[in-house]
Amino acid sequence: MSELPIEHRMAAVNGVNLHYVIAGSGPLVVLLHGFPEFWYSWRHQIEPLAQRHTVVALDQRGYNHSSKPAAVADYALEQLVEDVRALIRHLGHTHAVIVGHDWGGVVAWAFAMRYPLVTLRLAVLNLPHPRLMRKALLSNPRQMLRSWYAAAFQIPKLPEWLMERGRYGLLTRSFTSWVSRSNVFTPADLELYRQAWSQPGALTAMVNWYRAFRFSKNFYATVPEIISVPTLLIWGTADKALGQELTYGTERYVSDLRVRYLNGISHWVQQEAPDEVNALLVPFVRGEW
Repeated sequence: MSELPIEHRMAAVNGVNLHYVIAGSGPLVVLLHGFPEFWYSWRHQIEPLAQRHTVVALDQRGYNHSSKPAAVADYALEQLVEDVRALIRHLGHTHAVIVGHDWGGVVAWAFAMRYPLVTLRLAVLNLPHPRLMRKALLSNPRQMLRSWYAAAFQIPKLPEWLMERGRYGLLTRSFTSWVSRSNVFTPADLELYRQAWSQPGALTAMVNWYRAFRFSKNFYATVPEIISVPTLLIWGTADKALGQELTYGTERYVSDLRVRYLNGISHWVQQEAPDEVNALLVPFVRGEW
C-alpha cells in the first residue's frame, strides 16, 4: 500500500452516498474500478499519480461502503456516469482525468462521450470502446462464449448464492487463477475483498450492474460515440474475459488514441503489472505524451 496519506471520505451526490479515498493535490484524477472490486483495485496507482494530482478512487454505487440502491434501474449507465459528474462537482473541480478498468472502463468511455468538455484525458484498461464491444457480442462467437457469465447474471438470486459459497471462492479464484505472476493477490488482499463483498446487499448490487445494462441503449442513443479527448488504452493480452481483438479498430472511434499492449498480463492488469501500467499511465495523465 501507499505511504502517501490517504483519506477516506463520503460524498452525498446524485441521490446516493459514495465512499472514496483521496490523496495528493493538483488537477483531479478519478479512478473507476470494475467488477467485482472496489477502490482498492487502484492501490498501486494512487501514490504515483498523487505526486502531482488530486487522486480520487471511489467505491462505485453498489460496492463496498457506497450506497446500494434496491432497484435494478438504479444501476443504469446514465446513473453511473452522473455519479462521477456529481462527485467532480462535489470536490470543487470543473475538469478531471478519467481512468477506468473493466466496468469502470464502461463508465469512463461513457463519461467521455457525455462530458467531453469535462474530460481532460481518458485512460481505459482492458475494456474496449462500447461500439466494438457491442459488435463482438453480436458477431464474435469466441467473445460470446467468454461473456457467458453476463447472461448468467440475469438469473435472479442464483449468481449471488454461487458467489457467496465457500467464502466467496468463485470470486477469489477469478483473481488468483487468472494471473500468471506470483503474489499479485496476497491473503491480506483477498481478505479485504471478502470484507467488501460481505457488506449487506453488495453481491446483489454488484450483479445489478449487469442486469441494468439493457438500459444502456437509451444512453448511447443520446451521445456521440466518437471521442476526441486524448485517450490511452492499456491492454493485458492474457485477458480471459475480453479478447485482444476487441481493441482492433478503436482508432475509428477515438481521434487521439494511444494503445499499449502488455504481453502475458491478465485482465487484472493494474494489479498484476503495476510498474508497467504506472510507466504508461503516469506520464499520460501528466500530459507528457
